[in-house]
Amino acid sequence: MAFELPPLPYDYDALAPHVSRQTLEFHHDKHHKTYVDKLNELVAGKAEEGSSLEDIVRGAEGPLFNNAGQHWNHSFFWRCLAPGGGGQPTGEVADRIGSSFGSYDDFRAQFKDAAVTQFGSGWAWLTDDGQGGLSVMKTPNADLPLKHDVKALLTIDVWEHAYYLDYQNRRPDFVEAFLDHLVNWDFVNQNLAG
Repeated sequence: MAFELPPLPYDYDALAPHVSRQTLEFHHDKHHKTYVDKLNELVAGKAEEGSSLEDIVRGAEGPLFNNAGQHWNHSFFWRCLAPGGGGQPTGEVADRIGSSFGSYDDFRAQFKDAAVTQFGSGWAWLTDDGQGGLSVMKTPNADLPLKHDVKALLTIDVWEHAYYLDYQNRRPDFVEAFLDHLVNWDFVNQNLAG
């Protein structure tokens, strides 16, 4: 069973002007595809070839982990984005953000800080602590909450390939656009329910 590049859940133009067609074509069709292709090369003929992506992420190190982690992270990230998304959440996630952070604005400040201050390449996450609370974490490179037995609810990719064509070195502007216009809160609510 080979791993496959999942299609984007929206058209390449659907996130413009906040994320351009060109960025999605490079990010999805080239960067993400490369992780999938390399992952398939690394597992070919090995014990991991029949393993789930989650099992590989939990148990692998080195290049195998990097490519498996990046495949998982990107597959998750695409679903965290939605045309016309962003702004304040509704539903269970809104209630949980209020009880965990005090307010949406306090969550937003923590999430933005994690995304902007992640040195080099990486990710910022909203996670479920499994005890009714939510927290923000950041991870470098291909690292992800799953590797630490934590449930991811939302992520933003802060590798430069996620934003450089549209925002150049203005990572804070990309994070603001993500929060204001792109977050798929319906997906986050589904994660909480699942």
